[in-house]
Amino acid sequence: CRGLDVEKQDIGYVLQKYPELLGFKLEGTMSTSVAYLVSIGVNPRDIGPMVTQYPYFLGMRVGTMIKPLVDYLVSLGLPKKILARMLEKRAYILGYDLEETVKPNVDCLISFGIRKEELTLVIAPYPQILGLPLKAKLSSQQYFFNLKLKIDPEGFAQVIAKMPQIVSLHQHVIMKPVDFLLGRGIPSADVAKMVVKCPQLVALRVELMKNSYYYFKSEMGRPLKELVEFPEYFTYSLESRIKPRYQRLQSKGIRYSLNWFLNCSDQRFQERLEGDFIETETTGPTFCMGGKLHLPSSEILSDEEEESDNEVLYRRTVSL
Repeated sequence: CRGLDVEKQDIGYVLQKYPELLGFKLEGTMSTSVAYLVSIGVNPRDIGPMVTQYPYFLGMRVGTMIKPLVDYLVSLGLPKKILARMLEKRAYILGYDLEETVKPNVDCLISFGIRKEELTLVIAPYPQILGLPLKAKLSSQQYFFNLKLKIDPEGFAQVIAKMPQIVSLHQHVIMKPVDFLLGRGIPSADVAKMVVKCPQLVALRVELMKNSYYYFKSEMGRPLKELVEFPEYFTYSLESRIKPRYQRLQSKGIRYSLNWFLNCSDQRFQERLEGDFIETETTGPTFCMGGKLHLPSSEILSDEEEESDNEVLYRRTVSL
């Protein structure tokens, strides 16, 4: 265990979980699995924490268990660099049965309307989706979204593509922000549009939404339709982004949309302030949201702009 960089205080815990480890030879299956994982991009320094979390992978044969899973995920379009980050954080993914669980779950996602080119955007931020009893969860949530939120199966597929964690989100958690929006007089059809456009809404804390909404109405004095058009407003920090940027724009005396002054980096915002014209707005990536959003499941989504798909996947996976 020491040769694998397992912390001294964790050795007992690892052996208790996986006593068979005592019978392994360093140069046997154990070294082969470690060498293979390092070869696909796993950081050698992360092997120790991976062993502590899920020591069983040391006894897995590369050719029959680990490599087929890796090859399959790569075949879906997942870059090895991203896969390596996933495994460093969640080594137990290696224990998912390829034929019994992973492939059926991928097929299930497709059957629920996720396009093949979207699979990586679903798996990278939420790899646990590969090991869930997915058909039952998706069926339940799809029915709930249709019944309570009036979001049809096509809209539900868009929601899952943007925020896969929703498959595991409790329905009472989802309804709190939805009820808040309905209580502000936003028609249910518009709330449905807002959720499809920005599914992160259903994981937000209502207290924070209240503060942002109050500022929107009392300080900005804007019509509700702007929130319907740009529901991402609620995902930005009121104190660190919305207030300071709005106050700076007030002195400029120009008319601007929420998207224009919120959906950009600080540097781009500064450039816009200094410019003599208002740029044509561009629609950013669908997952480009404000600040860091902490979900009840402690997943984190964060935002940057103007990145390639691989960079976006990489960034989203680093904070898995």
